[in-house]
Amino acid sequence: MPERPEHKPALADKATVEGSGIRLEPLPEGHLLHVIGAFDGDSLANALPTAGLATSTVRAAGYQQWYITGEESLPPSRIALLADHLKGRGFVSDQSHGRIRIALSGPRAADLLAQGTAVDLDAAAFPIGQSAVTLFGHVSVQLTRTQAARFELTVLRSFAEDLYEMLEHAAAT
Repeated sequence: MPERPEHKPALADKATVEGSGIRLEPLPEGHLLHVIGAFDGDSLANALPTAGLATSTVRAAGYQQWYITGEESLPPSRIALLADHLKGRGFVSDQSHGRIRIALSGPRAADLLAQGTAVDLDAAAFPIGQSAVTLFGHVSVQLTRTQAARFELTVLRSFAEDLYEMLEHAAAT
């Protein structure tokens, strides 16, 4: 028996679903850092290359809170580099182990999401880059529009499979 539990991707058994204007895909678990600080998202995005996170993206997560996401796992030293860069202005908490990202895209993506959330997904009310904490069905998600017809849902690891199956079911109907 190993001394430490072995990491298993939460959606390892889930395949990408494509059909009739929908693409549903589990995203690589990579990294997800929660940052809290008295600065704006643009300042934080500008700080990422200095911390070696040039390919990561910033998502609003509430008042003076952001998620920094990316597709690669980060060693503690790279997270510490960002924390050192923000020292005195903000705090970094690694949430990579606890949250899962799912992508939903295609011309029917907004209509499918409208079946489970109360967020107004019209492009004028919820433009590219906009994020909201909301529910999809009974599951709490961080919903972000990343492109005109592409959304990213961030969910607690323990709800990821349930959410994915709800989205699969909605895509099939």
